[in-house]
Amino acid sequence: MNRITKIQRRSLFGLLVLTGIGLLTAFTYQAPTLQPKKPLVVFVAGDHEYGGEQTLPLLAAELEKNYGFRVIVLKSYPDQNAEKDIPGLEALRDADLAVFFLRWRQLPPDQLKYIDEYLKSGKPVMGFRTSSHAFNYPAGHESEVWNAFGERAFGTPPGWGKAGHTHYGHNSTTDVAVVEAAAKHPVLTGVNPKFHAASWLYRVRPDYPPKDATVLLMGTSVNPDKAAIENPVAWTWKNKEGAKVFFTTLGHPEDFQQEGMQRMTINAVHWLLDKPVPKKWKGKMDINVPYRGIVK
Repeated sequence: MNRITKIQRRSLFGLLVLTGIGLLTAFTYQAPTLQPKKPLVVFVAGDHEYGGEQTLPLLAAELEKNYGFRVIVLKSYPDQNAEKDIPGLEALRDADLAVFFLRWRQLPPDQLKYIDEYLKSGKPVMGFRTSSHAFNYPAGHESEVWNAFGERAFGTPPGWGKAGHTHYGHNSTTDVAVVEAAAKHPVLTGVNPKFHAASWLYRVRPDYPPKDATVLLMGTSVNPDKAAIENPVAWTWKNKEGAKVFFTTLGHPEDFQQEGMQRMTINAVHWLLDKPVPKKWKGKMDINVPYRGIVK
């Protein structure tokens, strides 16, 4: 009476097999892997003279197309000479890296607050050339402290003319050489040991960059208009906000035509974001922005 028929045994076996498959499936299921969010690089341009509003978008497009970054480019409005308005600075709240190419701006407090918030966040910063004197408020102005933005953010002199900050004349150019002790720094991957730059050399010595900065490139003025000394033209640093820093006093539009300058910039973006520099260079960019000088 209690004997199980062959049909019953087969049914029971089938049920156990199906149940086992179900249990196995339950214990081996893996949720879909979420793709990490691409880092956001926000470029902030407005420099009167060097065409940063044209060169930075080309660099941004390359980062987006070939290197897997999201980018936003913000510009002085309505043109490079407009010193009191850079719309969209609230984008810095979402930025993973901020890149500045500014000269003598006088932004209102409601725009400065976004830059201030970003600096206080300790997130990395990059700066080009005139960002050493990004702001120029008159004495006694409520925002006068921003004239020293370059010192705070990048370790440059605290504004143009401060601590001997000057250059060696618009008819000069610069011979650039990699500092031997820094030759293996990731930012210098693929950069020629020596090259010539159209930028006239900025004087930042003797007090800048800070002694704890790592100088990557040194410059020698060619055809200077006054007695010249060698000066750093690119360095890394960790600023007082704890942020990783890359700064270069290069930035003439013809500098960006050079493959070494292009590589250094792309490398620096990766390094600042704790990413390995590209093992394979995607090739020279077509950057042909003319130098216009200060056009009013």
